[in-house]
Amino acid sequence: MAEEIRWTRISRAGLGQYEIAALMCLCGPVMLGFALFTGAELLVIGIVFTVVFLPLGLAFWFQTGAEREQNRRLDDAGVPASAEVTDLTDFDWDGETPGVEVELRVSGTGFRTFDTTWRRTRDVSLWVGQRLPARADPSSGLFRVEI
Repeated sequence: MAEEIRWTRISRAGLGQYEIAALMCLCGPVMLGFALFTGAELLVIGIVFTVVFLPLGLAFWFQTGAEREQNRRLDDAGVPASAEVTDLTDFDWDGETPGVEVELRVSGTGFRTFDTTWRRTRDVSLWVGQRLPARADPSSGLFRVEI
C-alpha cells in the first residue's frame, strides 16, 4: 500500500507582504531615531515598538519568502486539479468577523482524491457544488485553491 500524502494548503503570497514586514521592522527604530534627534517624548514607545514589531516583522518577512518559494515549486511541479466545495459552515472568528469553514474535495491526475477543510473569511461567491481551479504537487504534498 502506498504511503498516504499529507496535504498542505498554501495561498499566493500577496502583493505588499514584504512592504508590511518592512514597515513592521522599521516603525520602532524610526521612532527611536526621531526621539533621539528631535527630543520628542517617543523614546519608551520607540523601544516598545522595536522590541515587539522588529521580531514580528522579521518573522513575517521570512514566512513570506517561504510561501513564495512554495508557490514557485507548486507552479513548476504541480498538476492542474479541481476543488469541489462540498459543504459550507458559518462560524465567527472573534465574535465580530463572520467566517466560513469550506469543505473541499480535491481531485486531479497523479494523486488520489482527498478531502480537506479550509477556514476563511465569508465570501458570497462560494457555494456548495462549486468547482474551483486548483493546483497540487503530490511529491511535496502542497496544493493551492485559486479563488
